[in-house]
Amino acid sequence: MADKQTVAVLGAGGTMGLPIARNLARSGHDVRAWNRTPEKSQPLSDHGAYIAEAPADAAAGADVLLTMLADADAVIEATEAAVAEGTRDSDGVIWLQMSTIGERGTARCIDLAAESALAFLDAPVLGTKKPAHEGELVIMASGPRELEARLGSIFDAIAARTMWVGDAGAGTKLKIATASWILAVVEGSAETFALAESLSIDPRLVLDAVRGGPLDMAYLQMKGHAIIERDFEPSFKLALAAKDAALVEESAERHELALPLISTIRRRLEEGVPEHGDEDFSATFLTSARS
Repeated sequence: MADKQTVAVLGAGGTMGLPIARNLARSGHDVRAWNRTPEKSQPLSDHGAYIAEAPADAAAGADVLLTMLADADAVIEATEAAVAEGTRDSDGVIWLQMSTIGERGTARCIDLAAESALAFLDAPVLGTKKPAHEGELVIMASGPRELEARLGSIFDAIAARTMWVGDAGAGTKLKIATASWILAVVEGSAETFALAESLSIDPRLVLDAVRGGPLDMAYLQMKGHAIIERDFEPSFKLALAAKDAALVEESAERHELALPLISTIRRRLEEGVPEHGDEDFSATFLTSARS
């Protein structure tokens, strides 16, 4: 392919990182994959990816550093290790930061990119396990628009749509706003079904009542059926949803907004993490439901 890139994927064994790396490899890019738990990224070797032992190993010779890790500290730690030893000359290397790490975390990344002579793109994604596997994510890109030409084939491999929303940091702000809505939808749905069950109402009737009308949405139907069937196979883990809720609350406080709903949701999600953190976000239902 004419625009083939060498992409170091840091966090290539996670729910999002693994399918992203696989789709990049399948599309013809050279993928150098690193994950803190190496065996989780091992399946990528079947698609021609190089499995690196350390971030610096992954970054050696890379055109693009792609980070998809759990939080800001993990992103900073891995990238610092990569640029300290792996990119001997970082001039011209693009850091494609796709993790959800909030405003403060993104500001730290912008500073690190400047110190390391990396071109920085803040590009969190909208989507969970299934769209990640299918290459159907939505990318909220922010940063130098001139990077679009170099990154086009990468975005085409992993996303259905790319939005360009402004200077670096704007993508994270948009992700925070959309996360607030998603958190409210799922927690609200979980509590609705817990209430229905406590009233001895079949929760399927709730889904039937709103089906096809202005109150219906595909996400409600999908999560509703998962809750009813007690199918909490993780598409997006509850622990990560709680982390996102804390990032939304952090932004509200940063901008002096009183948002009591998100604060309540954050507390409720955190209550469920010790027992259900590795299950799907919709397992927040189990915190409200009667045993």
